[in-house]
Amino acid sequence: MRTQVCIIGGGPSGLLLSQLLHRAGIDTVVLERRSRAYVLSRIRAGVLEWGSVELLDEAGIGDRMFREGLPHTGTYLSVRNRGFRIDFDDLVGKKVMVFGQTEVTAELYKERDAMDGVVIDEAEGVALHDVDSEKPYVTFTKDGREHRVDCDFIAGCDGFHGPSRKTIPENVRQEFERVYPFGWLGILSETPPVSEELIYANHERGFALCSMRNQNLSRYYVQAPVDDDLEAWSDARFWDELRRRIPESAADSIVTGPSIEKSIAPLRSFVAEPMRWGRLFLVGDAAHIVPPTGAKGLNLALGDVRYLNDALRAFYLDGDDHGVETYSETALERVWKSERFSWQLTTMLHRFPEQSPFDQRMQEADLAYLEESRAAQTSLAENYVGLPFYGRPS
Repeated sequence: MRTQVCIIGGGPSGLLLSQLLHRAGIDTVVLERRSRAYVLSRIRAGVLEWGSVELLDEAGIGDRMFREGLPHTGTYLSVRNRGFRIDFDDLVGKKVMVFGQTEVTAELYKERDAMDGVVIDEAEGVALHDVDSEKPYVTFTKDGREHRVDCDFIAGCDGFHGPSRKTIPENVRQEFERVYPFGWLGILSETPPVSEELIYANHERGFALCSMRNQNLSRYYVQAPVDDDLEAWSDARFWDELRRRIPESAADSIVTGPSIEKSIAPLRSFVAEPMRWGRLFLVGDAAHIVPPTGAKGLNLALGDVRYLNDALRAFYLDGDDHGVETYSETALERVWKSERFSWQLTTMLHRFPEQSPFDQRMQEADLAYLEESRAAQTSLAENYVGLPFYGRPS
């Protein structure tokens, strides 16, 4: 099999890159280790920067997103059970969109099918070969038979545990990591959201977040030890703990119900450099992980797709290889700024095991300053809605 760009990973970043390149007349093959049903069963975040919204619309999947998504012009922060609002629209003239990652993926699959895109699922044993040459290729096993894809470039959209990043030699690859000493215990419930916008809460008992997927599907989190026994967290215990940590007005009005999904997710910050080696490009979680506090994981992956799509279009349509050559540096500049923002919010809002009463007061002072300072609010809003892809903020 021969293609121009072999994309490893059939999640939202791999499918979006395939869709954008296809619309430019560039041939792709997508290899996904899991079944389509498995990919579509994964429940992930759903806060999209407006730049991500525009990129998805450019890919042709905007209709349902604009029809069913929830535009948010602000968010709430809370400390000691009292909240205040950050007004994105007033501060920076932008907003975000709540539209679940699962729905993004479903729409991309639909468009790929409509355009006869080649997406091969249950591709096992994927291996990358000769990526530092001009003739890279990928091998995989499907239905007990080995297959080979010859290509010009490989896009590694295969997540943190995929083979792409590990293909870069250890003497070339640098990895930077911080593992946080807690996790997020999250539940999904078929209940109306407690607030029209997200609520981020700092509390002496630990962090909490009130989020949503749509008007009848809510997502809630409380900070908990990452090794906690999930079975020990009954729905009643979870709702009681959440009420203790969020603003009193939200605690009094929240609609509770049985959880339809419950899990504890670890938190880490991680970056691998470089994001390009030879004809291989790393995209999304293959290159970087952020704690979910700043809602940057999916958005960073889509940002990488934007850069790589631009670079490959310039290469094939204009004979310009500058974007290909500088992809890693360009992407990493935005990655590290988003890593900083996610780390900053995580540090300000969570309770750390070694934290003293003094440290808690410092967090509260940070939040009090944020409530009082328009300059501080503008900085938060600018980062939350998404930094520019090229150049500096206007």
